[in-house]
Amino acid sequence: MTKAEQLLNLLDYEKAAEMRLEPAAKDYFRSGAMDEHTLVDNIAAFQRIKFLPRVLNNVSHINSHTSFSDHDLSVPLIISPTAFLGMAHKDGELAVARAANSVNSIMICSTMSNQPIEEITAASNATVWFQLYVYKDKDATLALIDRAKQAGCQALVITVDAPYLGQREQDVRNQFQLPAHLKMSNLHALEHSKLPNKVGHSGLAHYFESLIDKSLTWRDIKWLKQQANMPIYLKGILHPKDALLAIEYGVDGIIVSNHGGRQLDGSIASIDALASISKAVNKQVPIIMDGGIRRGSDILKALALGAQCVGIGRPVIWGLSHAGQRGIENVFKILETELKLAMALAGCADISSISNELIA
Repeated sequence: MTKAEQLLNLLDYEKAAEMRLEPAAKDYFRSGAMDEHTLVDNIAAFQRIKFLPRVLNNVSHINSHTSFSDHDLSVPLIISPTAFLGMAHKDGELAVARAANSVNSIMICSTMSNQPIEEITAASNATVWFQLYVYKDKDATLALIDRAKQAGCQALVITVDAPYLGQREQDVRNQFQLPAHLKMSNLHALEHSKLPNKVGHSGLAHYFESLIDKSLTWRDIKWLKQQANMPIYLKGILHPKDALLAIEYGVDGIIVSNHGGRQLDGSIASIDALASISKAVNKQVPIIMDGGIRRGSDILKALALGAQCVGIGRPVIWGLSHAGQRGIENVFKILETELKLAMALAGCADISSISNELIA
């Protein structure tokens, strides 16, 4: 690789990934819902937020370590759940788990992973959480939870913003289907391991329409918490009142997220929703934010606005598609280096010194 071709930042990795991915896979991973306003705004919102740095604070040593949910993280950065990673690299979720272990992070494994959860947790000593879509078939849902527990997953992440799939028009145009050699391995025993083939539609959208429970309420969250007997995080919270209800119904953490701009187009950017949720929660439970993280300075902004940790999804795919496990490790290294530089220039020597006073 020449100096001109060197991958210096996440945008470089995004461009490299677009060169490698098959067209339908590229569209699936890249696209958002409808006009993609929220997809774009997730990134643009970070650009609107400005720092108010401090000086003369002795930043000769920068420490980005943090303790999150009883885990010591090298950087307050975890891997958000993403489906169908076998489309990005032959090692798929196995490479992601190994990278998570290598960089001392947490991997949230998608219900719709191409490799089974048992193989993913066995691939390394990484901390793995399991992301859950709640099915109309409650027995199927409980079977998934039990498999995740038996495989060693340490928390359950329930996605609550997708009773229906957002209209992802690129997938509709492509009549998106998994490649023939891939399946949703966690759902094989439930006879849902392949997407339905419906002419003129996205197979994934039809799958959601047919199988995902649209009647879910807060009472179901309480029931799932009792059945799972493990820490529960809710992913897809944007409203402060929902954050407070989540606490009332016993969840252990909140993920502020708009599903990467792939659900309700026109929704608030994740980072714009963060401050009001943080104020409402008032440190009763930990908050993760995902959506739009492209620079280490974005991580710093999220921490200053009340997140204890941030998640990345698409950047993991870019690293994975470029160089498997090593590519993901490089993405993490880039973000860690950028975060430490941003912390130093903002006058923050460690994570505990970051507060909302850093935001103009």
